[in-house]
Amino acid sequence: MPSTAPSAAEPDPGPAGTPLPSRELPVPPNYPSGLERDVVSAGSTRIHLRPIRPDDAERLVEFHNHLSPHSSYLRFFTFHPVLSAAEVERFTCVDYENRFALVAEIDDHLVAVGRFDRHLGTSDAEVAFVVADDLQHHGIGSLLLDELAGAARERGITTFLADTLEENHTMLGVFLHSGFPVTKSTEYGTVTLRFSIEETDASRAALALREQARQVISNYPMPERAQEPHAC
Repeated sequence: MPSTAPSAAEPDPGPAGTPLPSRELPVPPNYPSGLERDVVSAGSTRIHLRPIRPDDAERLVEFHNHLSPHSSYLRFFTFHPVLSAAEVERFTCVDYENRFALVAEIDDHLVAVGRFDRHLGTSDAEVAFVVADDLQHHGIGSLLLDELAGAARERGITTFLADTLEENHTMLGVFLHSGFPVTKSTEYGTVTLRFSIEETDASRAALALREQARQVISNYPMPERAQEPHAC
């Protein structure tokens, strides 16, 4: 799997170095705990998959700091060694409806992040994900795409859009072998993809093949944490 997301470069909305939210932030009251699960990926790696939370800020910064320069470049389309405080807040504070993100964890460390952002007023959403360098080619990117597509369908989204660099052949393969009917165009080295995520015989067959190499172990119970108004 590649380590990069297929989205266009994200703007830097604020300065780095601003204090980050604490890990003690309460779980948002609309946190979709039913989407938490443990999975053994195609690479025989046990992964905990769950929606992102505001208290992931420090973990997200640590994850980003350990990406190689090349992985970061493929994700943001530019040299982007540090996330600003505004970016961290935007990436970790989502509404779980129009803006949604999943994280993959191993031993409480983030190893991948996937997200979609709806084009407001439409059933289209931009999709993006990034996987840690040392866990590429373990099927985690395909796992995130499958889980994001399922969550998006439940929220009325029917189409995913993505931009990725033409050189990113592995990421392109994730989309083109998803079983979804992908259309693409290329301009100045950037590939723009669009595909319906509605289930079809082809998409179900492709998913079944991927799931043969995966095992969902169990739903992971939510810890008892205060359900107070959160800081985002």
